[in-house]
Amino acid sequence: MMDDQALLRYSRQIMLPEVDIDGQERLLRAHALIVGAGGLGSPAALYLAAAGVGRITIADADQVELSNLQRQIAHQQASIGLNKARSAQASMQALNPHCHVIALDQHMQGDQLEQLVASADVVLDCTDRFSSRYAVNAASQKAGVPLVSGAAIRFSGQLAVFDPRDVECPCYACLYPPDESGDEALSCSESGVMAPLVGLIGCFQAVEAFKLLSGAGTAHRGLSLFDGLSGQWRHFQVPRDPQCPVCEKRS
Repeated sequence: MMDDQALLRYSRQIMLPEVDIDGQERLLRAHALIVGAGGLGSPAALYLAAAGVGRITIADADQVELSNLQRQIAHQQASIGLNKARSAQASMQALNPHCHVIALDQHMQGDQLEQLVASADVVLDCTDRFSSRYAVNAASQKAGVPLVSGAAIRFSGQLAVFDPRDVECPCYACLYPPDESGDEALSCSESGVMAPLVGLIGCFQAVEAFKLLSGAGTAHRGLSLFDGLSGQWRHFQVPRDPQCPVCEKRS
């Protein structure tokens, strides 16, 4: 049950008929896992904490560097040299001390990743390497936990939601078959990125996670691409690949 302070804190969401008291209480009971505390993970984490998600686990093995501060808004000048997950944890709890934030300062993989994903109600992939994205996707499919995937580079961003509870929904490997991609793909450190772009995509990820956790609206379908230079969105339907090695056994 929410006390008067909580009712006041979340009043602008509770006023929404699609959320109401029931939706806000679902958020307070929910557990979101954010993999990556960089450009995408920063705004996603801050907004989910502010919105009242009761428990958030954020994982990142990297340390904050000066070049991160141009876009990774969960970190401050004083955060340089600190682990990104712990830096983000401090920012989230300063924003909302009632949000229980768990910081994991290591690279999640194998059984540990699978157990962590299985404990969550939604997973946000905010990483920038294909190997990490494939691992998170596989764990999501195995656990039956919806995955909100985002990416941003230069002036281009993309978002997709992969929900293994929907038998018609594709997974990340349907969209990007593993044999067609590699970790040599573009990264922000190698190719640059416009600062507000990662904020836009990270916020979009937070919106989709919010809806999945609160029960408001319907989850995003297909793949959305954003061109920051023209300001235009394009949307594509993505069919499930019946031969996909990751989700082919889902029925």
